[in-house]
Amino acid sequence: MQLYHQYKTTFHLETKSLSISNLFQFTTIIDHAKFIQQAINTEQHFEDCWSSLHLTQARASFAQERIFLDEQVRFSFKESNTTYLVPIIYRLSSISKTVSIVRLHRALQEVVKKHSILRTALYLDTNGALVQHCLDINDTHEYLGFTVINHYGNDEFQKQIPIIMNEPKLIDLAKGRVIHCHILRYDRNAQLSSQNDDLLCVGDLILLNLHHASFDAWSVSIFFHDLTLAYESDSSLSTDDNVLRYIDYSVHERQMDMTQSREFWHSQLKEYDIKHLLSLPVDRYRLHTERRSAAPFIDELNFNNDTSTSFLNYASSHSITPYQLALTTFYVFLFKLTNCQSDLCISSFYANRHRTELQNMIGMFVATLPYRIQLDPRWSFDELAEHVREKCSSIFEHSHYPLQQILADSNLNHSNAPFLKTLFHLHTVVSEEVLWTVDGASLEPVSSSVFLDAQFDLELVFGYNPTPDENRLSCGFLCLPDAFDETTFNAITRRFRLFYSQLFTTNLSKDLTDKFHISIKNLSVLLPEEADEIQGIVFCRLLNIGSEAQAFHAQTSIALGLLPLTPLEEHLRCIFGEAFGNESPNINMSFEQMGGTSINVLWACSLIRRQIEIKIEPTLLFANPSVRQLACAIKPWLNIRNELSITSKTLD
Repeated sequence: MQLYHQYKTTFHLETKSLSISNLFQFTTIIDHAKFIQQAINTEQHFEDCWSSLHLTQARASFAQERIFLDEQVRFSFKESNTTYLVPIIYRLSSISKTVSIVRLHRALQEVVKKHSILRTALYLDTNGALVQHCLDINDTHEYLGFTVINHYGNDEFQKQIPIIMNEPKLIDLAKGRVIHCHILRYDRNAQLSSQNDDLLCVGDLILLNLHHASFDAWSVSIFFHDLTLAYESDSSLSTDDNVLRYIDYSVHERQMDMTQSREFWHSQLKEYDIKHLLSLPVDRYRLHTERRSAAPFIDELNFNNDTSTSFLNYASSHSITPYQLALTTFYVFLFKLTNCQSDLCISSFYANRHRTELQNMIGMFVATLPYRIQLDPRWSFDELAEHVREKCSSIFEHSHYPLQQILADSNLNHSNAPFLKTLFHLHTVVSEEVLWTVDGASLEPVSSSVFLDAQFDLELVFGYNPTPDENRLSCGFLCLPDAFDETTFNAITRRFRLFYSQLFTTNLSKDLTDKFHISIKNLSVLLPEEADEIQGIVFCRLLNIGSEAQAFHAQTSIALGLLPLTPLEEHLRCIFGEAFGNESPNINMSFEQMGGTSINVLWACSLIRRQIEIKIEPTLLFANPSVRQLACAIKPWLNIRNELSITSKTLD
């Protein structure tokens, strides 16, 4: 994307004559030169550049509306609503260098002065429209929160950091307070002298909190570039009254012709069954608008250098981006996890800085978009990767179309859009997230995962750091305990870790190196203990196949008597139909005869646990492979459970 915008800036290509999809498909310098020359030759006129409108008040941008309304509707019940806060924490790591608190405060004020979005209030007007209001540039002390806390070395104080940063009164959109800075000083001698009162020393912390309605991940490098410049010069930042500001962008974007984008997104969701949720192994179903009851489960996976290199080599050799390859991997994983569900639609973030004028602007531009893929189980991983590349290229041209309009055009809303329950995202690490250097002092980032709050039932966030030789790839899983138990979540993350390693481990035998060419339906997400269990069961069944055949014929004889189905058999019949992909399963037919696989068995067990509320293991289903056999096997357990329930009520 950065190369695409650089081409547009250098060669003054502000129309759609230069296609991003061509750059992805043809990756050499010669190819790019050819496309640029063609664009120049066909260029008839330049698009008008967006310019400053010199406004202080206007309607909020589409992205601001989405963040503001989502926060008000879904998270207003929280006493301390941190869902859309962006925490940034640094620890001073230099032993011989210090940072001046006073100069840092002045530098932050200069950044707030320059970027009006950091002193912009958001509120609903009398007509119910969300309005943004840029506040007076001379009152930065009103909008920039700045707190210094001196601490005397008690390690328990570390536990108070989340409480400090989550103080609800620090950020107030209605008053334009969208940024707050905490300085946390440690004094090892328990004595602060007047000489070092102004200095941060090794181990001291700088904690920044910004609201997502005013700040996105792209803004980080812009923010710290200006902050460093203001600190090191200890003077005012240069400003230009005629420069395009975020408030101007919000007006210009509403004047864009979005007819083609509306048609594109309508076609993307055409005939999409909103009632057909992803068949994830959830423990509880919930509405998207329901309140969240607890902090999310989080698991961070770091990939070793070999698998990271293999991953990046694959991306390079197939002319796809790390984002597209990671998304392909997640699609295949979901395909296997959902019992081979082929129509997959999830959410993903897009930077949405679709014009050159937006590249160096602090603000909230990120778009949440549906990524739908209708895959063929016979496709190989390579074939799916090619489809994903084409999908991403087509979405790029229409990433500016707002989510709320996509939902409205398809008669969807936040509560019934299934793709708003599952998120994929790739975060490219910028240099400031590795090390921030200011006036010779080095500050290292501190993980802020403790502050993360899940907005989706299940989130996979890939981290890509293009600079170091090692630890270039990582990923984090987040999930809501309202939907998943911790044991279920742990099993999902283990499956993904093994699946990823199987795909991108390089020291495999030749037959396994062709894993990218076999059908994706033949890839596995089984855990080792499940594979061992299934192998053992299959071996035992081979020894007892004669007696099982007799049992099957006995059950068939019963069926010929046209015995009515019991409620339990009817329920299991529905579960078999869903798990094994058979609309009208024969109750005396084994799941193997239905074409069921090992992963189908695991899915059937999961459905039985959730719907009938009885925990069964795959061994029981392998031993009783038909509906009628399984009903006979679990009926005594249900009778015992019912008797215990009656006894308990009698005692009460």
